Amino acid sequence: MDEDERARLAEFVASRAPALMRVAYLLTGDLGDAEDLLQSALAKTIPRWGSIRHSDPEGYLRAVMYREQVSWWRRLRRRREVPIGTSDSGVRDSSADADLRLALRAALWQLPPRQRTVVVLRYYEDLPEARVAYLLGCSVGTVRSRTHRAITRLRQLLPNMEPLELRR
Repeated sequence: MDEDERARLAEFVASRAPALMRVAYLLTGDLGDAEDLLQSALAKTIPRWGSIRHSDPEGYLRAVMYREQVSWWRRLRRRREVPIGTSDSGVRDSSADADLRLALRAALWQLPPRQRTVVVLRYYEDLPEARVAYLLGCSVGTVRSRTHRAITRLRQLLPNMEPLELRR
């Protein structure tokens, strides 16, 4: 990798790392795991940087993160820790709806990892079902059923939450 490519890579990482870190945090539910996920995805992306810099490096990196997270679930399926309560995540949120976001974050942590990932990809990343299915290596029907189960569970966990379109 020549000096120009290193400079472009450093600029990309510096400018996009906060957004990528937020996605990693939403996928993992833990700041330390999010840092590990992003670092692992970067380690897999950097050797291919020269071939992806002209297309969509952020999209490529996000796909690597999603797939890496799925691999972690498969390896740690039985040994996964379940967070109890909430802690300061280190991810800053300047929204006026902090209480809503804290309640939603706590509810997301209570979802199984695969349901949480589908919710993050569908609603935070705003990806279509077919793209989510492709990224997770499953069928569109699986994405739909996981989304349905996740939304049903979130409604159980947050029964008094108004639909967002009613809040003004």
